[in-house]
Amino acid sequence: MFIIKVKGKSKIPDYVQLRDENYTLVAYFRADRPEKGLEKCGYGSQIDEIKVIIENLPFGKMMKLELND
Repeated sequence: MFIIKVKGKSKIPDYVQLRDENYTLVAYFRADRPEKGLEKCGYGSQIDEIKVIIENLPFGKMMKLELND
C-alpha cells in the first residue's frame, strides 16, 4: 500500500490518498480529519499509527505504507 499527501489550494483542503500495489485508489480523505475516512475503508484499528505518518509526510511525496497488524 502507498500513501500520498496532496496540498489543497484556496478553499480546497489538504487530502490523503491510499493506493494499493497497482496504484489503484483505495481511500481518499481529508488530512486534518482522517478518522472517518480510515474507518470507512477498514483501517479504523490503525488510525493512530496512520495519523503520525500523515503528520510527518511531506506534500506530494509517495511513501510505501507498511502497517503493523
